[in-house]
Amino acid sequence: MDTNKIWLILSGSVEQSNNKNYKDKVGVVSVVYASADETKVRQHLEILQKENPEVFYMQYEVPMDVKLTELSHYPSIEITKEDLEG
Repeated sequence: MDTNKIWLILSGSVEQSNNKNYKDKVGVVSVVYASADETKVRQHLEILQKENPEVFYMQYEVPMDVKLTELSHYPSIEITKEDLEG
């Protein structure tokens, strides 16, 4: 097991805002699972996708002790205006 990186599962969804002053939909990106064991992450991802087929999940490999924003790409999910209107 490589201890210089971890794996994340991110979830992306469009939801009605819980803020009573904001009535529009919002895009929500959540880290739902993290592990240093890639096999566990893959297994958990399969379970999540089977249990929640309507939810978008993505697996990311992330180096440890690195400013992720300095990488050319880092864990993120794009949510468009059209997603929010749907």
